[in-house]
Amino acid sequence: MAGTARDRLDGRRALVTGGSKGSGRAVAGRLREMGADVWTTARTMPVGYERPDRFIAADTSTTEGVATVAGRVAEHGALDILVHVVGGSSTPPGGFAAVTDDQWLAELNLNFMGAVRLDRALVPAMVASGGGVVLHFGPIQRLMPLHDATLPYASAKAALRTYSKGLANELAPRGVRVNTISPGGIRTEAYEDFVQTLADGNGMTVDEARQSVFDALGGVPSGRFATTEEIADLVGFLVSDRASAIVGAEYVIDGGTVPTV
Repeated sequence: MAGTARDRLDGRRALVTGGSKGSGRAVAGRLREMGADVWTTARTMPVGYERPDRFIAADTSTTEGVATVAGRVAEHGALDILVHVVGGSSTPPGGFAAVTDDQWLAELNLNFMGAVRLDRALVPAMVASGGGVVLHFGPIQRLMPLHDATLPYASAKAALRTYSKGLANELAPRGVRVNTISPGGIRTEAYEDFVQTLADGNGMTVDEARQSVFDALGGVPSGRFATTEEIADLVGFLVSDRASAIVGAEYVIDGGTVPTV
């Protein structure tokens, strides 16, 4: 029974950003399976979303969006778990010289400052309540930046990792654990659609298109990307009591893509 209890999150309140699709949705579902009361936020609530009473429609890349989320969450008391999944890149291709100030700021606000602002709004109550867990998603592009179109994204996520480590050192003595998860490629619906489009546009089979993506990354030793369920498994472990001694760490889940030790 003791081991089972360490895997449960009964009575704990969680917030997952970017929780409307992909990894965010899988993470929210896993935390609910573990017993947590899970809130999610994203810009738009999906049609038919299963828990509309626990969804906050907001853009956390803006100060107004963060204020909306923080206000709704605060109505119900302190969080126990905060998982920052939200992120992405909309910078057009063309290399560093083609990226405007506005595009840089948009990437920084979405991938870095949103987490900083939300932590500042929600973590003090977590500390006052006696403890909790914060997880930041900082994909492997911080280690393997792709220069053509996603350099601002990679740079913002590198900043997030540095911030996360410093925050972990500050909050650990006060009972809050902070860690980072860095996924490689993830088999989301958007990824599968991209592979199909790549295949159709280049006269390839889907397998050939998928291999071309792996080749562009320098190879994926496992031969596949992680599923959203596998990402959720790692999150479930890191927010559980089984990970109570893990602080300031970065967990890379990339099938061996990053070629360093």
